[in-house]
Amino acid sequence: MNASNDFANYCCELLASSGPCTAKRMFGGWNISVDGMTIALIADLGAGDKLWLKADEETRAQWLAAGCSRFTYAVTKNGVTRDMGMNYYSAPEEAMDSPDAMRPWVRLALDCAEKAQAVRLARKAAKLKPGVTAKSKPPRKLAKTAVKVSRPLG
Repeated sequence: MNASNDFANYCCELLASSGPCTAKRMFGGWNISVDGMTIALIADLGAGDKLWLKADEETRAQWLAAGCSRFTYAVTKNGVTRDMGMNYYSAPEEAMDSPDAMRPWVRLALDCAEKAQAVRLARKAAKLKPGVTAKSKPPRKLAKTAVKVSRPLG
């Protein structure tokens, strides 16, 4: 097992208060999810592997007050480089010591993931026809194809 696998497993142990965690490789890092919802990422943005927890506009102040940094990366387009950010914040250093210390932070991340999922499901349901729920899609219509029938010779 390499160090990244070990770190991903350790982070899953830290986040266990949210429920069973699943870590999957993603773009050179890791995606950590609970019940299919992403609650954290592991990525190296230049200072080694770091745990990044899901956040939103409502929780941003709490992350900043704890001295956490926002997940940002540089994008160059047409020769212009600019920083892009995602709603993930580095885990507080003291929270990396134990699952008990991580508990309030993982709760924030899980709440943000649940809110984001609710918004996605509501948008999806709004696009469906009346009477169809987001979980039950209407059956696909078969394409109508023209069949040319020739008269028998004779």
